Amino acid sequence: MSRKFTVTSLPPAGPAGTPDRESHRDSAAEILHLSGEDAKGDGNPKESSPFINSTDTEKGKEYDGKNMALFEEEMDTSPMVSSLLSGLANYTNLPQGSREHEEAENNEGGKKKPVQAPRMGTFMGVYLPCLQNIFGVILFLRLTWVVGIAGIMESFCMVFICCSCTMLTAISMSAIATNGVVPAGGSYYMISRSLGPEFGGAVGLCFYLGTTFAGAMYILGTIEILLAYLFPAMAIFKAEDASGEAAAMLNNMRVYGTCVLTCMATVVFVGVKYVNKFALVFLGCVILSILAIYAGVIKSAFDPPNFPICLLGNRTLSRHGFDVCAKLAWEGNETVTTRLWGLFCSSRFLNATCDEYFARNNHLVSPTENLWSSYLTKGVIVERQGMPSVGLADGTPIDMDHPYVFSDMTSYFTLLVGIYFPSVTGIMAGSNRSGDLRDAQKSIPTGTILAIATTSAVYISSVVLFGACIEGVVLRDKFGEAVNGNLVVGTLAWPSPWVIVIGSFFSTCGAGLQSLTGAPRLLQAISRDGIVPFLQVFGHGKANGEPTWALLLTACICEIGILIASLDEVAPILSMFFLMCYMFVNLACAVQTLLRTPNWRPRFRYYHWTLSFLGMSLCLALMFICSWYYALVAMLIAGLIYKYIEYRGAEKEWGDGIRGLSLSAARYALLRLEEGPPHTKNWRPQLLVLVRVDQDQNVVHPQLLSLTSQLKAGKGLTIVGSVLEGTFLDNHPQAQRAEESIRRLMEAEKVKGFCQVVISSNLRDGVSHLIQSGGLGGLQHNTVLVGWPRNWRQKEDHQTWRNFIELVRETTAGHLALLVTKNVSMFPGNPERFSEGSIDVWWIVHDGGMLMLLPFLLRHHKVWRKCKMRIFTVAQMDDNSIQMKKDLTTFLYHLRITAEVEVVEMHESDISAYTYEKTLVMEQRSQILKQMHLTKNEREREIQSITDESRGSIRRKNPANTRLRLNVPEETAGDSEEKPEEEVQLIHDQSAPSCPSSSPSPGEEPEGEGEADPEKVHLTWTKDKSVAEKNKGPSPVSSEGIKDFFSMKPEWENLNQSNVRRMHTAVRLNEVIVKKSRDAKLVLLNMPGPPRNRNGDENYMEFLEVLTEHLDRVMLVRGGGREVITIYS
Repeated sequence: MSRKFTVTSLPPAGPAGTPDRESHRDSAAEILHLSGEDAKGDGNPKESSPFINSTDTEKGKEYDGKNMALFEEEMDTSPMVSSLLSGLANYTNLPQGSREHEEAENNEGGKKKPVQAPRMGTFMGVYLPCLQNIFGVILFLRLTWVVGIAGIMESFCMVFICCSCTMLTAISMSAIATNGVVPAGGSYYMISRSLGPEFGGAVGLCFYLGTTFAGAMYILGTIEILLAYLFPAMAIFKAEDASGEAAAMLNNMRVYGTCVLTCMATVVFVGVKYVNKFALVFLGCVILSILAIYAGVIKSAFDPPNFPICLLGNRTLSRHGFDVCAKLAWEGNETVTTRLWGLFCSSRFLNATCDEYFARNNHLVSPTENLWSSYLTKGVIVERQGMPSVGLADGTPIDMDHPYVFSDMTSYFTLLVGIYFPSVTGIMAGSNRSGDLRDAQKSIPTGTILAIATTSAVYISSVVLFGACIEGVVLRDKFGEAVNGNLVVGTLAWPSPWVIVIGSFFSTCGAGLQSLTGAPRLLQAISRDGIVPFLQVFGHGKANGEPTWALLLTACICEIGILIASLDEVAPILSMFFLMCYMFVNLACAVQTLLRTPNWRPRFRYYHWTLSFLGMSLCLALMFICSWYYALVAMLIAGLIYKYIEYRGAEKEWGDGIRGLSLSAARYALLRLEEGPPHTKNWRPQLLVLVRVDQDQNVVHPQLLSLTSQLKAGKGLTIVGSVLEGTFLDNHPQAQRAEESIRRLMEAEKVKGFCQVVISSNLRDGVSHLIQSGGLGGLQHNTVLVGWPRNWRQKEDHQTWRNFIELVRETTAGHLALLVTKNVSMFPGNPERFSEGSIDVWWIVHDGGMLMLLPFLLRHHKVWRKCKMRIFTVAQMDDNSIQMKKDLTTFLYHLRITAEVEVVEMHESDISAYTYEKTLVMEQRSQILKQMHLTKNEREREIQSITDESRGSIRRKNPANTRLRLNVPEETAGDSEEKPEEEVQLIHDQSAPSCPSSSPSPGEEPEGEGEADPEKVHLTWTKDKSVAEKNKGPSPVSSEGIKDFFSMKPEWENLNQSNVRRMHTAVRLNEVIVKKSRDAKLVLLNMPGPPRNRNGDENYMEFLEVLTEHLDRVMLVRGGGREVITIYS
């Protein structure tokens, strides 16, 4: 009985002839075929599809079955949900980053390895990478100096402000990162998709520059550790005197920094997999170094360290050039001078001429307090505060060749903030690695916030411990000259200072490699978006996707930071860029929260727009605190990029006065909307509501506007349209009254939108004109909301259902979504509240995700807020219902939609006699309706011939049964017109109503009751049989009776088998839906498309009636041919 027809791809048969489900998963298809316009988007067409790794659907596969025959003609564009969910088997949210390139390198020249599912949890995937990126060079090389200069109190305030800034940013970032998957680009992707390409491009490039200069800072830190603490003899440039040491050190930094940069860039170019292999080693060095510091602190509590500090008066002496911290020494019974004497005196003899300060003061070591600040100017000697010393006359020059510890720069609070802030950056490591995570939407917020809390605790405790455990003059000694040239923080470490030195060296090396790995990929992501034309060349790379050209540009920009050669001057530069990026992350979260776009559904709930604005304000304040001129330069660069992206190829529009400015702004906005369709994330239903007015120009069904208000909540575009029949000259006053009536109702129902009444010669053309011409420019509707045509069978000219079907066809042709409400009079008004219940979604075929989006929008309104959402989908015989449920649950999780999931199994079954009878009656009715256009005599002859032919075939087949009883339940038009009990038979009755009427929608009054046409054909049913049929279900007879039915119904063999299969689908689906959703407050259901062959139009309405009967509130939904919901951020 069944026929083969093309629907969608199925898995190839396995060895035993069973479907190979793994192969089915490997060939998972992209569900929606984007049109040319939709595919442009922002350079990433995948964002408009529901999944990330999607390919084109396989064509040409065959499918046997009749359960879904009602949807078969549209399977090429709206595949079965089981086919859609099979794509989840290959689901991965890997970014186009290091892991992808590493896999490409491993798979070169061989068979591609299957992609392994992400297995990393919160600890390994987010927490530890964030720790590695946050802890770095500043902690080991500058934090002790910052504490010594600023004191414990000001250092504590500095650390608290910076950590608060990153914590607030992490909260905003967690909300954005859990609002979908964040692919390559990290923060750039989040900002650009939240605030648009202009902001995204500007901030993305600034963040790229910050990451690049961070690489330069880490390399400079590496060289500083190498030359100052590990191998001082490796210095190429030697200073002839003390005054030239700083310049020589900078030249050494430039030479060695360039060499190290070249080596690191080569390693990244050869293969990023080597960087990833050593990442754990670098992380271990960081953790080991920090543990060594705390171990030293604990040890110092029981055994205070003895710092070998040499002071002359209150001046700190550098230990370079002498060994004994004394002027004189005893050798036997003789007093001799020391090497320190020789540095300050003209000769080694006791009668030599010595420096005045040296002669007047002796060395003394005693503890001091580090609670308050001690800022220094450049070139002054690092002195101990509060110590007595014999001073010199004012204006006495200081000999720079003497072994004092000099301050190398002028320090102040705002400068220290700029130097310290890079030590709290690196919070984006979790969002950038989302592809490695088992559950990114859970791990990113938890891991990032815990990492920031941990590092903040370490920094704050370090400030207190450094100030309490280390001598103040040692803290202010940036390069450890007073402690024999050792790393200052190393003096506190246990068991050896070398643990800190070696650990910090490898830590800074690893951080530099990570920066050179991440920055080129960020630039590649920006380039591939195509928003900055002159950067598009950097989107290309090696065959495996490695960004070669972007790496070359990154190395060149990084070399600029190397040539600056001073870590203290590079740090404020990258602070500006990171602060600007964090500021816009907070702004993006605040804007999304305030706009409440339908796609804004973060799984991270602990955010608020006030926190985002506080974080944004704090970032902006820190930018100007660090360096107001750097801040202005960074904002100028971002502004120029923003304007370039916004205005490239576009002309400025100017207005004249306030009104002209408003007009220009409106025109500019409309023209911007005209540029292309909205992104999937910004898609919301822009409604054209078609209402009918009565003779007094009042809206017949105000519940449609109540539903509109509940669906829109004042957001987006709403156009309420109606059609009046007649001519414009005659009916213009009626149109004005109708518009006024509709506006009053819109105001009462709190529907914010526009009203449009069209006068046309007929309803069909008027509706078509509304659909085509509604809106202005890009501000147009994308969804049509209409009520189900009540009592469509009773219309004399049958234009009601014809107009409805043409409406369905026109919305499909116009790529518009269609919402059809059945039993609209039972829909709740705005004052009503549902205290419980459910909104049931029957997801039969995937046509863009409208069925998912509508309940989400409805539940924002207080009418539906307490209704839970249930999603049902149908599994065929070859589908794995358990796997479908698991995949659907995963899909909803990534959509951030909370709903109960149930998979209903519909196995192949024989077509019941009920279905055959229903189809027979439908075809006979259709045949009769076709004869309505004939003359009276021709009509009678045609109907009589059909009836005689049917009865004759029965008599020939089974003479004993001469009466045909059609046990099809069909409700009468109303109780007021119920007939006496009659046998059900096909007759031509002069006094019967026009045609068999369906049951009127609950709460609706049937139209045309009591209007009888003496020339109509009527199918009558016994009342008892009808009631009994509804109670019994669709199987009116026993299994033995079915066999008798088959033997007595030879005319079934002549039925159109396509109609039989479609009726079978409608009957079976209705049985299941009524069983599961009889008590649901609202049922949403895929609406099948009308037949491509117009000869079956009259049957289409019957299919929909059967599909939705016995349900109170139903909304039939047809998608507009594009994705309206996405898992992306």
